[in-house]
Amino acid sequence: MNADVKSRRNAMVLAVLMTLGSRAYALDALRVEQGISASAGGAIVTECVFGSAPGNPLRLAEVVERTLCNNPKTRAAWAAVKAQAAGVGVARAAYLPTITANLQGVRESSVTRVDNYPQLSSDINSTVHAESVSLSWLLYDFGGRKGGLKSASALLEAARATQDATLLIFFEQAAKDYYLAQTAMGRLQAARDVEEMTRQSMVAAQERADRGVVPITDVLQAQTQHEQAVFSLTRAKGDAQIALGTLAADMSFTPDMPLEVPPVTENVRVGKAFSEPVAQMIRDVQASHPSVRAAQAQYEAALAKVSQTRAQGLPSISLVVKYNRNNEPQNLGVGAPTFPAMGHDAYIGVQLSIPLFEGFGRHYQVDQAKAQADRQRDMVDEAKRQVALDVWSSYQTLMGATQNAQNSANLLAIAERSWEAAKHRYDAGVGNILELMNTQAALANAKQQRVQALADWDHARVDLAAKLGTLGRGDLQ
Repeated sequence: MNADVKSRRNAMVLAVLMTLGSRAYALDALRVEQGISASAGGAIVTECVFGSAPGNPLRLAEVVERTLCNNPKTRAAWAAVKAQAAGVGVARAAYLPTITANLQGVRESSVTRVDNYPQLSSDINSTVHAESVSLSWLLYDFGGRKGGLKSASALLEAARATQDATLLIFFEQAAKDYYLAQTAMGRLQAARDVEEMTRQSMVAAQERADRGVVPITDVLQAQTQHEQAVFSLTRAKGDAQIALGTLAADMSFTPDMPLEVPPVTENVRVGKAFSEPVAQMIRDVQASHPSVRAAQAQYEAALAKVSQTRAQGLPSISLVVKYNRNNEPQNLGVGAPTFPAMGHDAYIGVQLSIPLFEGFGRHYQVDQAKAQADRQRDMVDEAKRQVALDVWSSYQTLMGATQNAQNSANLLAIAERSWEAAKHRYDAGVGNILELMNTQAALANAKQQRVQALADWDHARVDLAAKLGTLGRGDLQ
């Protein structure tokens, strides 16, 4: 077999090995990528495909989907899950043997000239190649690999729970900003209504003053209230633009992206969205909230790390196999001609590795791992305490928002009737401008409070769902 044929054969062997390695990676041979979401939106958004421009009008579902898919922190949480899944693959791979192939080709040129003894001189030119394959398989290590796999699996579960918690946070944030934008648009519409209402009152006062029915002070007071309404309208326009810019930024648009968000409407059906007692909610959330699951998984990973660290200081048993072949030429001695040759050797055996002394480092490494486990256990308790407080606070906020939504409806109805009566009395000449302006101011406040109450109820409902960890795709509508 000449050198070119051997080189091609070696290249083919190397190509086959590289192909097998790449295919194993592409096919996920150790089955670690199962359960990873197809997008940064997790189970809430199965496919992150959107148009270049937002919908018109913009709906809550689109805002949440774009936010969960495009936010850098949700994408980072998704990447952390994929990275930790690869860590599980590394831990599983420790149970398999490692096979290494070494290929070597050398062009050898060796010239030896011995003065006065030409028969001892030599001139060697040869191409030497060597191939070897070695296998190493760890057979037993007193639980080191098991601890590593358990730790990696727990960290993967923690990464998944952290992704779920991150999605809940930004789901709630997107919904909050959407409702804030709706509130701002509702306030803007209410400010326009108030401005128009005060304009009509100002015109009516001017007409009555022109006829000498009322003094000029009525006109001035009406003009003052109208200017205040114009001032409030201008501020409402600015607040609406800020809210829309924030909403655009949530979806990773520039703040100047034109958005059309429908205002809060009166057809919202306000009611209790949760029927379970708050005590039951707290017990459930302490067991199922993603932040608690993440803390618990990290605690289990820390416990497994203790076992792994301890086992790494114990003996291990491995199977070792090696086969080597080369065509290094041979000669019989000094001055003898060189002859082509082929040689090979192989061995198989069991290797026992016993760590005898590590400078007490292993002892402190185990102590460090135990301390980390104790810290993670405290983090579990803290997570349970925090989610319980969050649910309690959100529940009480929702109860208050539900009641205030009804109260604001009653207040608005009374304010509208009061203003209608005052306007009728003023037009009939039996009322005064102060009565009219007071009822106008009360109606303006009632309109603003109604808009705010409806938005507060919407946000409190979503906030409690987020604190319970129950927000999902069904809540997009």
